[in-house]
Amino acid sequence: MVRKAVASTISNGGYLQGSVNATLSSLGGKEPPGQEKVVLKRKISLLRGVSIIIGTIIGAGIFISPKGVLQNTGSVGLSLVVWTVCGVLSLFGALSYAELGTTIKKSGGHYTYILEVFGPLPAFVRVWVELLIIRPAATAVISLAFGRYILEPFFIQCEIPELAVKLITAVGITVVMVLNSMSVSWSARIQIFLTFCKLTAILIIIVPGMMQLIKGQTQHFKDAFSGRDASIMGLPLAFYYGMYAYAGWFYLNFVTEEVENPEKTIPLAICISMAIVTIGYVLTNVAYFTTIGAEELLLSKAVAVTFSERLLGNFSVAVPIFVALSCFGSMNGGVFAVSRLFYVASREGHLPEILSMIHVRKHTPLPAVIVLHPLTMIMLFSGDIYSLLNFLSFARWLFIGLAVAGLIYLRYKHPDMHRPFKVPLFIPALFSFTCLFMVALSLYSDPFSTGIGFIITLTGVPAYYLFIIWDKKPRWFRRMSDITTRTLQIILEVVPEENCHKL
Repeated sequence: MVRKAVASTISNGGYLQGSVNATLSSLGGKEPPGQEKVVLKRKISLLRGVSIIIGTIIGAGIFISPKGVLQNTGSVGLSLVVWTVCGVLSLFGALSYAELGTTIKKSGGHYTYILEVFGPLPAFVRVWVELLIIRPAATAVISLAFGRYILEPFFIQCEIPELAVKLITAVGITVVMVLNSMSVSWSARIQIFLTFCKLTAILIIIVPGMMQLIKGQTQHFKDAFSGRDASIMGLPLAFYYGMYAYAGWFYLNFVTEEVENPEKTIPLAICISMAIVTIGYVLTNVAYFTTIGAEELLLSKAVAVTFSERLLGNFSVAVPIFVALSCFGSMNGGVFAVSRLFYVASREGHLPEILSMIHVRKHTPLPAVIVLHPLTMIMLFSGDIYSLLNFLSFARWLFIGLAVAGLIYLRYKHPDMHRPFKVPLFIPALFSFTCLFMVALSLYSDPFSTGIGFIITLTGVPAYYLFIIWDKKPRWFRRMSDITTRTLQIILEVVPEENCHKL
């Protein structure tokens, strides 16, 4: 019924948007009975906002292999210091984004802030690499961890077949896409549940660890700062691993337009989330060291499993399930947030128009969600996705650093702009310097991978001029594009974000 109505409207005079505007103008701008706005509704409360941030930050790393920091610091004490400092630096970045999000009240995160401050070209390049490589590869990587650990209890005595991992991973990705396509509310509720699962898993590690400390198990903390001296390159790399572990604090800014009372909710959600994650990460590492020595931790393939086998006995079989749920939460939160990035970029004319349309009944950005599915599947069943992520790891920090630097620019260029939440200027200055330092570190430590990533990123420049600036495209191309958009509208039952008839 809905599909026939959409098709009828499109075939009889274009998009639904036109007919609705005409109706509203004839009524003096008032919305008549039986009509409603087809928009992304404000359904992200404080609790849901906190669950989005925590649920996307905490993945599999803290449970499986939190050894990148220890490996490059050389001592237990220094590694704990780095975990704490990285948490504080990430909080600085998050607070800077809180100011940006309450000043520029648009969804889209990095993309929107770069667009507002530096213009369309760098913003397009950002969304170009995010859509084609970074997000599909990142989703595939965390999904593979989900697939491996959900199967772990069934293959205790043998290796898990790689095909089985990829098939169950494909199922998990599909479930996440369907969930985010069907309902914002249900996606947010499941995210809250998964966030509580993550925090429960962390508490399962922290509580026995603290009990060990009370019992006097402090042998691994004696001479905590002695050991292998951190090299000149080691300490910066330790900070790089630590900052990567905290990445995800920016995802709430991707959905600003859906946040209830964003001027209060965004800063509060960010502060609560970063405090919980920082304390959780540091105490989890402390708990590990009550039972496992530094050398043994570096050799362990799954630190949480080794820890739980020592202290929890048979209950250790539950750890892979918690890890899988943690990964699923990161998948769900990432898809939910990044789909809004594509939605906003399409609304600004930087991606195909269909991606800025909303389902007429479910009020979800359906096309922007499902566009990730085929791209992620290609990454999943293709070559080395980890190398692709290494190539482009510098791009994340480069664009985040630019966005935060844009905050400083706005302070001087538009000093009278309304800022409901304002941070001291040293906070964005220190954080943007940290981001640019990590970009320089990537270039110095691995010039080949960073160089390839830089070249891949630069392909966005000719793409911008070809697809966005060049307005003399052949008639057949424009006609084909128009037919494709309208056909997808009918199939997906989506319309532009405007006042539309309740069909």
